[in-house]
Amino acid sequence: MQELIKKKHEIIDIFLKNGILISSELFKEIGDEEHINRIFEVLKSKQTENLAVIDTDLSNLIQETKRQETEAKVTQQNVKILQSYKEEPKKRDPQDFVDYFNNRYKALEKILKQRQELKNTVSINKIVNKREKESAAIIGIVSGKQITKNGNLILLLEDPTGQRRVLVNKNKPTLFNEAKDIVLDEVIGVAGVNVDTITFANNIIWPDTPTNKELKKAEHETYALFLSDLHVGSAKFLPEDFEKFLKWINCEIGNEHQKHIAKNVEYIFIAGDLVDGCGIYPEQDRELITKDIHQQYKECAELLKQIPKHIPLIICPGNHDAVRISEPQPQLSKDFAKPMYEMNNAIMVSNPSLVNINSSGSFSGFDVLMYHGYSFDYFVAEVDSLRSQGGYDRADLIMKFLLKRRHLAASHSSTLYVPDTKKDPLVIEKVPDFFLSGHIHKTATANYRNTTLICGSCWQSKTLFQEKVGHNPEPSRVPIINLQTRDIKILKFGQ
Repeated sequence: MQELIKKKHEIIDIFLKNGILISSELFKEIGDEEHINRIFEVLKSKQTENLAVIDTDLSNLIQETKRQETEAKVTQQNVKILQSYKEEPKKRDPQDFVDYFNNRYKALEKILKQRQELKNTVSINKIVNKREKESAAIIGIVSGKQITKNGNLILLLEDPTGQRRVLVNKNKPTLFNEAKDIVLDEVIGVAGVNVDTITFANNIIWPDTPTNKELKKAEHETYALFLSDLHVGSAKFLPEDFEKFLKWINCEIGNEHQKHIAKNVEYIFIAGDLVDGCGIYPEQDRELITKDIHQQYKECAELLKQIPKHIPLIICPGNHDAVRISEPQPQLSKDFAKPMYEMNNAIMVSNPSLVNINSSGSFSGFDVLMYHGYSFDYFVAEVDSLRSQGGYDRADLIMKFLLKRRHLAASHSSTLYVPDTKKDPLVIEKVPDFFLSGHIHKTATANYRNTTLICGSCWQSKTLFQEKVGHNPEPSRVPIINLQTRDIKILKFGQ
């Protein structure tokens, strides 16, 4: 209550400085605690000397803010958070890692057993001592991988009952080439023939996504757009480009078709790295224009506040944000990002998270998987096929790779993580309609088994670090999807 009274007195002071007196009757109108903060912000930014009829104009302003708040709340009712990680603080011990991998195995085993080839799997301990030649199917975590002297591939699979060597013969080129992309710690199924202490693979089955997944389409024309990697605070941040974006989303620039799209945008997703952070990489301070993390988030909020208030902003953190780097990352901290929480249309989620949008009585809506993409670096470095087909330039291939494994960071060392003893939050248990990522600063889009893959762009020019590692960002691109047709456009707001 005291804070409300303080705000009201500050509002009076603003008017007095502009030579304007406010009536007591009108003063009562701004006693609504729900929207007074917004009114205060609007008043500070308005040229109050231009308010010809103060009673009328201020009253209209109050009504407008109430209307915007109502619209924002109505729209947000159409945003349902299905999965957003909330950690219970506890001391970790080695057993937590054991439980974590057991939970991963069980979750992916359940998915794999839905495949016809793996309906009759057996546990490894039931075949380990059998000498006779027989067909069998097993499911296990890949705990070892090597090429033999003869050029064949040996995998070591592990389930809760034991270990088994699996040989993939080089004379089966299709199977062999697929198997070369296998990474440690992923969970796969193998159908083959047991001979003594080894299983000769005839087929390798990944959890993957169903081939018959429905391609959902909205009942009415509406749009969602995807941002990532703003990096506010960096000297390389591109304010002019972002200003163009803000003008477009407010229908101030663009041709008639582009303005039509802007007018019908109902959802904006931001996939991490809202700010550049501090101490993220060596000598980063040389490339920071804002070196205080609190100020970075304040500046970021000031930019995002210019987006129409009726559009919800679904925001997850990235590796540059002021949260722990270990995944899953919790939602942005209020201690650092308080200005972000003061926006009525901001919806904070963890990294990763699963969000449902645009549902109605007759339509189940779209499930959107958000993952910043910190594990991408590892897989580009370790998987030959990803590297040879474009690496960082082909984020869509990396995202397909992860969907095939139904895991966002399958290998132990692909990302830092916190072992959850109840479930592995990085398992993709529910196949999304949209898979949104960022991190690599280059836009890519694709469709994989009716899941739309979108990697966001960035709003930062090339840094010294990116120059050293050979990254070539394409900033200021905005992927926009028509939810009614599933068509994707990419608008460019820079060079």
